[in-house]
Amino acid sequence: MAGQLQLSFVNFFKDSYIVVEGKANADRFFIIHKGKVIISKEIEVVEEEGGNILGPGDFFGVVSSMSSHSHIETARALTDVVLISVQKDQYGELIQRNTPVAMKIILQFSKRLRYLDEALSRVTLKNTAEADPSHLFIVAEHYARQSQYNQAYYAYVKYIKYCPLGENIAIARDRVNKLASYVKGIKMEFRPDEFNRIYPKNSMVFAEGEPGNELFIIQKGSVTIAKVVDENEVLLAVLKQGDIFGEMALLEAKPRNACAVAYEECQLLAVNRANFEKMISTQPQLIARLTTLLADRIWFIYKHLANSLITDTLGRMYDALLIQLEKNRVPLRPSASYTFDFGLRELANMIGIPPKDASILFRKMLESGKILIENDKIHTTMIGEIIKQDEFYKKMQKIENARREAKAQLRPVG
Repeated sequence: MAGQLQLSFVNFFKDSYIVVEGKANADRFFIIHKGKVIISKEIEVVEEEGGNILGPGDFFGVVSSMSSHSHIETARALTDVVLISVQKDQYGELIQRNTPVAMKIILQFSKRLRYLDEALSRVTLKNTAEADPSHLFIVAEHYARQSQYNQAYYAYVKYIKYCPLGENIAIARDRVNKLASYVKGIKMEFRPDEFNRIYPKNSMVFAEGEPGNELFIIQKGSVTIAKVVDENEVLLAVLKQGDIFGEMALLEAKPRNACAVAYEECQLLAVNRANFEKMISTQPQLIARLTTLLADRIWFIYKHLANSLITDTLGRMYDALLIQLEKNRVPLRPSASYTFDFGLRELANMIGIPPKDASILFRKMLESGKILIENDKIHTTMIGEIIKQDEFYKKMQKIENARREAKAQLRPVG
C-alpha cells in the first residue's frame, strides 16, 4: 500500500534496560508484542494501578515521548521481549490508520491520570475520598471562606441541583440567597448547542464532584485546575490557549475530579460525547493533541507527587517553581530571568499549604534578591537561583532518607 505506515519491531533480552528514568529527548514509545516488561522509578511515589508489570498490548514511554519531557520511569525486560517501536512523528499517521490504538492510549491515560490525581490527594492532603455530587457543598464552603463568591455561588447552586435531598440542602439554599447580591453576570447553564462559550474572570466552568459530559478547548484566555479537600486547595495546572481539559469526565462518565475556574476571561469550545466521537474519525489531529496534553499532565503530576516527598516546605516551593519551568519548557539558562504566570497564592496551592505559611517562607526567598513579586506574579532575575536551591534541598532530602533507612535497619525486630 502506498504510504503504508512502517513500524519497526525490536528485540530485548531478559534483564535488558529499554528506557532509563531521567533520560532526555525521548523520541519514541513502545507497544509490547511478546513478553513482559517491568516498570520502576527511582522514587516510587505511588504504586501503579494494576501493578508495574506490563504484557502484550500494553505500552510504555508514551508519556515522555508525547510530552517531550525526560523519562519518568525505567523499563526493564522481565523476559525476552519483542516490542513495536513507534516514533513520535509517526503517531499522527498511526491515529489515522489505527484509531482504536490511539483511543486505547487516551482511555488508559485518562484512567491513569485520574488514579494519580487521587493519589495526589492522598499524599498531599491525606484524603482518600472520591469526589461525588455531595462534595459540591465542601467545594462551595471552601470558596465562601476564601471570599471567592463567584465560585462558591456556582458550587452551592450545583449542590442544590444534584443533591436536592442532601443533608446540607437548607444551608446551601440560605447561602445562595445571601450570595445572590454579590455575584453578577454568572451564567449557570448553557444550551447543548452552545458550543462557543464566554466565561468572565473568576467564574467557574465546572466544580469538583459535578457530573459532566463535555470537554473544553481553550480558544482564548487561561483556566486554573484545582482540587478542594479538607479545607485545602491544590492547584494542579494553569491551562492556556489550545489546551484541552475536562476530558476525563467525558471519557469515563464519572464526576469531575477537579474544579476549573477562568483565571481571566475565557472563550471556550465545548465538545460533548456525540461530537467527540465524530471528531475522532474526522479530526485525528485532535486525538494527537489530546494525547500530548494528557501525557504532559501525567508527567506533571508525577513530578508533583515527588515534590510532596520533600519534607522541607521551602524546598518544596523551590522545586514547584522548577517543575513549572520544566513544564513550560523554559530553557534552564542560569543567568536568564523569567516571570511565572501565577502569584504567591497559586504557589501555596500547588504544594497544599495555607497562603499565610507560604508568605512567611517566601520572605526567605526574597532575601536572595533574585526572586521577587512583580504585578502580583512571581519573578526571578536568575533561573540559576531556583536550580541551585532545588539541588540543595533535594540533596538534603537524600541524606535524610538515607539516615532514616539506616536507622530502620538497625532497629531490633520483635
